[in-house]
Amino acid sequence: MEKKTRAATESGVLLLVVFGILIALNALSALGFYKRFDRTQNEKFSLSKGSGNLLRGMKQNMHIDAYVTKGLPKLDSFVRDLRDLLQEYKDASGGKFDYTMIEAKDEETKKAAKEAGLAEQPFGEASDTEDKAAVTMGFMGLVLKYGSEKDAIKSLQPERTDGLEFWITNKIRELRDKGDGVKHKIGVVSGKDEIKLTDTNLVPANMGKFSIQQIVTQNFPFYTFQDVDLKNGDATVDADIDGLIITQPGKDYSEKELRAIDAFVMSGKSLVVIASAVNVKPSDATMNATLSTHGLEKLLDGYGIELRKDAVLDFGRSMRVYVQTQSGAVPARFPQIIKVTEDRRFTGDEQLLDTAFPAFFRMQEIAIPLASSVVVHPEKQPDAKLSVVARTTPRGTRLTGDTADLKFLQNWASTLKKGEWAQYGLAAAVDGTMKSAFDASQKSAKPARVFVLASAQFLANPFARAGNGTEMGGQFGMQMPMGGDEILQSMAGPYAQQELTTGILSFKNTLDWLTGDTDLLAVSAKILSEPALVYGDVSKPNFDPNETEDSLKKKDDEMKLSRKSTQLRVQWFLTLGVPLLFILFGVIRWQMRMKARENISLA
Repeated sequence: MEKKTRAATESGVLLLVVFGILIALNALSALGFYKRFDRTQNEKFSLSKGSGNLLRGMKQNMHIDAYVTKGLPKLDSFVRDLRDLLQEYKDASGGKFDYTMIEAKDEETKKAAKEAGLAEQPFGEASDTEDKAAVTMGFMGLVLKYGSEKDAIKSLQPERTDGLEFWITNKIRELRDKGDGVKHKIGVVSGKDEIKLTDTNLVPANMGKFSIQQIVTQNFPFYTFQDVDLKNGDATVDADIDGLIITQPGKDYSEKELRAIDAFVMSGKSLVVIASAVNVKPSDATMNATLSTHGLEKLLDGYGIELRKDAVLDFGRSMRVYVQTQSGAVPARFPQIIKVTEDRRFTGDEQLLDTAFPAFFRMQEIAIPLASSVVVHPEKQPDAKLSVVARTTPRGTRLTGDTADLKFLQNWASTLKKGEWAQYGLAAAVDGTMKSAFDASQKSAKPARVFVLASAQFLANPFARAGNGTEMGGQFGMQMPMGGDEILQSMAGPYAQQELTTGILSFKNTLDWLTGDTDLLAVSAKILSEPALVYGDVSKPNFDPNETEDSLKKKDDEMKLSRKSTQLRVQWFLTLGVPLLFILFGVIRWQMRMKARENISLA
């Protein structure tokens, strides 16, 4: 009895000591004495190495005045995180960066914040105990100074800390480039009836008019775009252009034009081709595609990348959008918009998404609409590295011929029946000392690079482009969309919400790759949200070619039910299975300790 009492007393004292240590540690952390360790794959809670490299490479010193507002728990937490991040910038800068935290609570500091261009804004926070919210006015912004240059991030959102480093680092880069006179000029081939970067087809007509070039130049003004008209091969590409982009053409390329592009690549520059064989006219809700590579295959084949004349569908990882029907919202599948997802079950030559490649760096999924297949031929470029960087699942198939019916919301039963099921490459890259596409004896003056993303509308919203209708001149020169397909416009909104952020960031990363400035790829990855869970097997489907349409539809429905069943199993496992396993582990540990005590022999 005495031994049990002593053991209980010692256990109680031990618990009190541990409790006291925890309280002391919490008190020290509240006073600022703590160290953070980031074990996330994307360095989500620590400064990226690229940001440090950017700061250390500056020719002048940079200073940030951070105007903040405190007084609410949410604001205090955000200010603490902001201070920690700025301190990480300072620690990584090699003495070239410093900052000052300024709480704008008096008239003098408020006036200084306004003169610096910051916006006063309301901050609110709901009360846990009362049926009301606390609201205060204040500032939450940054004023950056670099040499004689000055700029500001006018407002920061305390609710969003995940993309904080992204916006700060890109503003630092913008100001540094401006102060040091650094310019990045990107050439875009024009004159081919191409899908332009200035086309306003990212969102449905009722949500405004935005183009990808407008978004990039507004948020990343260190990039400038220049149209390159090859004039049937009589013009050359300017040597001061850092990289060249080819978008989906509407006209064939002549051999002289292709040779002019090849000469640019042979000078050691970079080329990006974002185009496929799938040609769909704007405002065409029927999505009746003409299959043609417009001569690009002659250029790319010489570089070891075969762009095939087909349209690729993927029934394993296709985009799903909820469509409103009379019976409610139901999910609709769009295999012509392929969701290429990182899946570690696929490795080597079966890898779905190469997240180490700059354009897809640390991206866990990307939408690739209206795609064609690509095949690499390494033997054509023995001194360079060729690789496929995006693929379909084994449930991919392709449509061949001169046309392809890609209408949205169609019954794909006949396609399922005739499909040649396999994995197909969707994007490929070549990097190194390259041979000319037209003269194998000629090599590039220095390492060159070519990236092919075989997607016709990667830089567009396919629902908006098909459904917005044609634009007619209105009063005062305004362009008014006429007609259009309301169903497609209703789906253009969800597509913009789900896919455009990743697509734009991928394009921005591609620009970094074009200019050879890839230090900030890891920063871009931090703004991405976590993707949805992916359920189900992605093995090759087994369809009998002699089956009827009804039988094929039944099998398709069985695939959907199987996916739903898997979702339910995962849901219940997370809800009940994990807690039960934890309880079971505790019971086993308890029994083991009891048996160990019974076997103790006292001397």
